[in-house]
Amino acid sequence: MKPSLVALACLFAACQAPLAPVQDSPAPSDVSDLGHIDFPNSGPAAAQAPFLRGVLLLHSFEYADAAEAFREAQAAAPGFALAYWGEALTYSHPLWHEEDVEKAHAALAHLGSSPEERAAKAGDERERALLASVETLFGAGTRGERAQAYSAALAALHARYPDDLELAAFYSLSILGTSTQGRDLDTYMRAAAVAEEVLERAPDHPGALHYAIHSFDDPTHAPLGLRMARRYGKVAAAAEHALHMPAHIYVALGLWQDSVEANIVASAAADARRARKGLDLDARGYHSLLWLAYSQLQLGHGAEAARLLAAMRADEKALSSKRSRGSLIAMRAAYVIALDTFDHEVARFEVALDGLDPAQACAELYVRGRAALDRGDTDKAREALAAMVAQRGPLETLLSDGAAAAACCSPTTRSSYLPGRLAAHVMELELAGLLALKAGVDEEGIALLTAAAEKEDAMGFDFGPPVVVEPAHELLGRVLAQRGRRAEAQKEFEAALRRAPGRLRSLQGLASAKADG
Repeated sequence: MKPSLVALACLFAACQAPLAPVQDSPAPSDVSDLGHIDFPNSGPAAAQAPFLRGVLLLHSFEYADAAEAFREAQAAAPGFALAYWGEALTYSHPLWHEEDVEKAHAALAHLGSSPEERAAKAGDERERALLASVETLFGAGTRGERAQAYSAALAALHARYPDDLELAAFYSLSILGTSTQGRDLDTYMRAAAVAEEVLERAPDHPGALHYAIHSFDDPTHAPLGLRMARRYGKVAAAAEHALHMPAHIYVALGLWQDSVEANIVASAAADARRARKGLDLDARGYHSLLWLAYSQLQLGHGAEAARLLAAMRADEKALSSKRSRGSLIAMRAAYVIALDTFDHEVARFEVALDGLDPAQACAELYVRGRAALDRGDTDKAREALAAMVAQRGPLETLLSDGAAAAACCSPTTRSSYLPGRLAAHVMELELAGLLALKAGVDEEGIALLTAAAEKEDAMGFDFGPPVVVEPAHELLGRVLAQRGRRAEAQKEFEAALRRAPGRLRSLQGLASAKADG
């Protein structure tokens, strides 16, 4: 049922201030708040605490804080090679498809001006090999080539030092990092196997817990990651990302209340860190807040989702950063699609597209097009469709031209990340199909929506709230049901639920199709 426009207006009028933390999250008092590891090294005693804190933060993808900790270790021991190795690794975000090669080189240059000079300062052969691996990671070649070479180097180290759990954990992550263009099942299972080796001997190793969750966070394998999800946030309770990560498993399983609770705690931790360090609004836990809003919508908690969206909108007005705009686009799209509020003001304001990646930009344009169609403005909807084509870029060239595909597969940011461009293409097909249906050309419209569903399936599963903001099988199911084609609609809703278990709108569509069939 749609919320009343009066209720929505009141919610948005009342919620134009940033959200306060839901609960307090303490500052890390020692490394035990981030987990426990055993990492023998040649550094002096004065450098041990910051170095170990840096490694623990690195395992939980708290990259900025990890870099600070490694620089603290460098100040305590300027010749401690692994402190520079660690800082360099903070500039590689393999699962976010981001890296900053220049900053990594600058960090290593503080240890020595050449790889040979740096290697001479390593404490032993193992540390020299770790330094060499990071030199490879930020060396010559495309990002994909360097990720493969780095993982191969860690594989050799793991074979040489099979009892070194830190090497094994970083090796597991490096395997995931070789999947530079979306989830590859074989790769993810190989990474999981290495993480499981670590967990057999150290059940609370924060890195192994984290990388196992990433390996298993799809609907098929998520049951295997549930025990890690139940542990990780407790083991590394001072890390926002560790508090959020269990939601990767919960969302894949449709465990919405568990996801809500995890993301409440994670977003509170981000706000506590922001207050503690005097950071601006862009340091808020927008990723966790997006997942929180999405999970609330799946529970039917429209009012709470509206509160979160209004606060996100207020933050974006204050910031207009790429991060805040991308988060607002995703949260707004999830909201208006879940509640079918394309006729309300919340679907009609526009978010600037500057600097956004294709999937984010096309999610915004899709909502604009859907809202235009709702009010009968097909010209405006076609403008949105044309803009989606421009944002998506030459997808056909990428898929058919080997050189272009290789360039795409070595991004320094997510902007050329191929699955994002594929998702943009799916949304483009969806809007084109809806335009055809609006024009009364049902056969063409359904064919376009069917093509969108096929392309969405070909993308494979990523994780979390759908990147295609209106899942294609769900949309096709709704269209078929509206035309009395109930049996076909049921199949589409069932396909949608295989990709997004427990998604409320698909469940409702399936129940309705069965009841009317």
